[in-house]
Amino acid sequence: MRKIVLAVILIILMCPEFFTQNTKIVPIDREALVKRHTIQLDKLSDAELLQVGNGEIAFGIDATGLQTFYGNTMSHWGWHSVSCPVESEYSALILEEHDFHGRKLPYRTSAKGQEQLYAWMRENPHRMNLGRLRFLIKRNDGQFIKPDNVGKINQTLDLWQGIIESRYEVDGITVRVETCVEPETGALAVQVESPLLEAGRLQVEWAFPYGHHGKTGADWTKPDAHRTILNKSKQRIDFVREVDTTTYHAAWSWEGQATFSEAEPHTFVLTPAKKSMTFGFTVQYSQQPTVRKLPATKTAFRSSKVHWQKFWHTGGAVDLSGSTDPRWKELERRVVLSQYLLAVNEAGSLPPQESGLFNNGWNGKFHLEMHWWHGAHYALWGRFPLFDRSLGWYRDILPKAQALARSQGFTGARFPKMIGPEAEDSPSGTGPYLIWQQPHPIFYAELEYRLNPTEKTLEKWCDIVQESAEFMVDFAFFDEAMNRYVLGPPLATVPENSNYLTTFNPTFELSYWRSGLRMAQTWRERLGLPREKKWNDVIQKLAPLPQQDGVYLQQENMPDTYTKMNWEHPSLIGPGGMLPYDGADPDVVKKTVEKVWTTWNWNRCWGWDFPMMAMAAAKNDRPDIAVDVLLHASHKNGMNKVGLSTGGPFPYFPSNGGLLYAVGLMAAGWDGAPDKHAPGFPDDGSWNVRFEGLTPAM
Repeated sequence: MRKIVLAVILIILMCPEFFTQNTKIVPIDREALVKRHTIQLDKLSDAELLQVGNGEIAFGIDATGLQTFYGNTMSHWGWHSVSCPVESEYSALILEEHDFHGRKLPYRTSAKGQEQLYAWMRENPHRMNLGRLRFLIKRNDGQFIKPDNVGKINQTLDLWQGIIESRYEVDGITVRVETCVEPETGALAVQVESPLLEAGRLQVEWAFPYGHHGKTGADWTKPDAHRTILNKSKQRIDFVREVDTTTYHAAWSWEGQATFSEAEPHTFVLTPAKKSMTFGFTVQYSQQPTVRKLPATKTAFRSSKVHWQKFWHTGGAVDLSGSTDPRWKELERRVVLSQYLLAVNEAGSLPPQESGLFNNGWNGKFHLEMHWWHGAHYALWGRFPLFDRSLGWYRDILPKAQALARSQGFTGARFPKMIGPEAEDSPSGTGPYLIWQQPHPIFYAELEYRLNPTEKTLEKWCDIVQESAEFMVDFAFFDEAMNRYVLGPPLATVPENSNYLTTFNPTFELSYWRSGLRMAQTWRERLGLPREKKWNDVIQKLAPLPQQDGVYLQQENMPDTYTKMNWEHPSLIGPGGMLPYDGADPDVVKKTVEKVWTTWNWNRCWGWDFPMMAMAAAKNDRPDIAVDVLLHASHKNGMNKVGLSTGGPFPYFPSNGGLLYAVGLMAAGWDGAPDKHAPGFPDDGSWNVRFEGLTPAM
C-alpha cells in the first residue's frame, strides 16, 4: 500500500498534467450549464424582449407572453418593396466615377440630383413585419389594459427547452402564458391559463400591417394599400396576404370553442368561449399555403423541448464554473445566451442583418463584410450546418457579383456590401468602396474543408473561390516604379474613418489579400489544378504591411494611427488574430497588440472590436488582455439581461458572433497554438476552462 501511495505522489510531482488532462474528459453537465443562465424578467421593456424562433423566423415576445405592447415577427423570406419612383429602377442611377490608377471606375456613391432614386434603392427591398399577435384584456372598468396595468411580472425563458413562461396580474387576477416555436414549421404555439378567460375578459388579436423599411418593419397607417384574403374552416382560418408585389400566407388554428371575428381591415379577433380557464392556439406564417394541419400546442411544445435539448447536447460547450476569477459567470452567461440568440435569429437561408430578426437595421438589409462576424463561429462550435444554410446564397448571386466586377473593368466576381436577397449593391457613400468582404467566401470554404475534407466540398466551393480570387488579383494594381502590387485608392478600410479617395495599402486588407490568395492556390492544388502564376506574383509582390517604430499602422502614410485615428475598428490587429499571420511579423504583431490595447479609444469602438482584440491578444501571448477586453466596461461592449448587444445599432449581433469565435479560439486553440489546455486563457490558476465539441481556429 505504501508503495502505491508513493507511486501516486511521484506521478503528481513529475506529471501534474496527467490529472489536469484527465479531468478534461469528464463530460460537462450541459443541462446545468445552460439552466444556470435561465432568463428571468420582472418588467415590460422594449429593449429586453424575449424571442423564440427556428433561425428562419423569429417572434419577439413581451412580458404578456405575446406582442401586446412590443415585439416584431420577422423572417429571412419576408421581404417587401414599394414602387420605384422611376421606371428603369437600378439602371437609372447615375454612377459617380473615381480615378483608379489612370482609369475611371463607376460607383453607386452619390445621391446628388437623384435623391429619390438613391433613397429608394437603399430602402428597397426591406424586411417586413409579418404580423402582430396580442392579447386584448379588459380591466374591471371595461377598458383594455395599458402597460401600467400589468403587474407582478415574472417571465422566464427556459433556454434548455426553448419555452417562454409569462406570469403576471391584471386587477389582481393571474394570467399564465406559455409560448414556443415548433422548430420544423416555425409555427408559434401559445397556451393561456387565466380566470379572465371564464370571465370573457381575454381575447386574442392578430393584425397584419403594410410593409416599411423602418425599424419595426411595419406601417399601420395604410389599410387600403394591402389586401388580406381569408378562408374559414372549422377551428382554423387561412389568410392570403398581398402587399404590393409580395404575397405570403398565414394560418390560425385553435383548440376548444372560440368565436372568430374581423374587427377592422387586416385585424382579426378570437374570443374563447367562457367555459374553461385554458385556451391554446397555433399560428404560422409561410411563403406558400399551409395545406397540412398545424401542429397542436402539446405537439409544438414537445418538439421544442426535443429540438433545444438536442441543440445544447450537440456542438460545443464551455464551462467556466470552476474558475476563481469573479468574472467567470458573466463571460459564461454571454456565451450561452449568444448561442441561443444566434440560433434563433441567424441560422436561416440568407446572411443575417446586424439586428437579426429582432427589428430592421439598415432597412432590413444585410452587410456581407459582417457575415463573418455573424456566422464563422459555427465552424468552431460544431454547428457548421447552421452557417451553411446561408452560404449557398453566394452561389446564387455569383452571376451578379461577376457582373459588378465587369461593370468596373475587373475580372472575377466582386461581392458587394449592403444588399437584400436580390443582390443589388445598395448605393452608399461608403459601402461600394469596401473590399474586405471579398476574401470572406474563400475563408468560409476553408472553414468547411477543415471540417469536411472531401471532393464534394472542393467542388461545392470551386467556382466561388476561383472567381473571388480572380477579382482580388485584378484589383491589386502593379506599381512598376516600386515593383509592388498595391491596394487602392479608392478604397474604404475596415474602420471607414479615413478619406476613401486617398486610402492606400491598409494593413488588414493587405494581409487578408495574402491569406485569401494563398488559400485559393491551395484549393486549386487540392483539385489537381496547377497554381495560377499571376496569383503567385501578387502574393509575392504585394506591398508589405505598413509599420512605423516597430508597430503596424492602419494604412500606409497614416503616422497618426495611435493618436488621431485610434478609434473605430482596430483592424491593424487582424493579421495574427482574426486572420493567420500572412505578411505579418509575429514580433511586430505582439508589439502592435500591446500598443493598441493601451492607446485605443475603446468607448468609440463597435461591439465586435472587443472579440477581435481578444483573438489578437490570445494568439500573441497576452491571454490576460483577451479576457479583460471581452469584459471591457465600454457601453459598446454591453449585453443586457437577455443577451442583446449594445455594440452598435441595437441590437448588434456581430458582437455575439464575435464573442463565440473568440472564446472558441481561446479555449480550443488555433493553428500553431502552444501545446497546452485552453491556450487563450490565463494559466495563473484563476480560470478553470472545461470545454468539449470545439474545433481549433486558423
